[in-house]
Amino acid sequence: MNLLVIVLINSLLSLTLVSIAFWLPQMNLYTEKANPYECGFDPTSSARLPFSMKFFLVAITFLLFDLEIALLLPLPWAIQSTNVTTTTITAFILISILSLGLSYEWMQKGLEWTE
Repeated sequence: MNLLVIVLINSLLSLTLVSIAFWLPQMNLYTEKANPYECGFDPTSSARLPFSMKFFLVAITFLLFDLEIALLLPLPWAIQSTNVTTTTITAFILISILSLGLSYEWMQKGLEWTE
């Protein structure tokens, strides 16, 4: 019974907030609102320029490596466990994958800014 009441209250609250967010905003689109924000200066060119794919690939590579580094953060606590060999092997495999990925990106010239 309590679970049903909680689900009902959460559903009603969510529905209420979504409907308020749908009906509340005023759609006054004028030219200044449609322009991109440029720190108070008049725009010198269009902000809708194509984005360089090199920067995008470097950003995605950074995110992947950052995620894998985050997987290594609990290692100091994991080494204190009873099975140190498994922890060490797992860490070595993860670092090997990182090294292979970095060398592959380097060989494919994925880390170079200029063409």
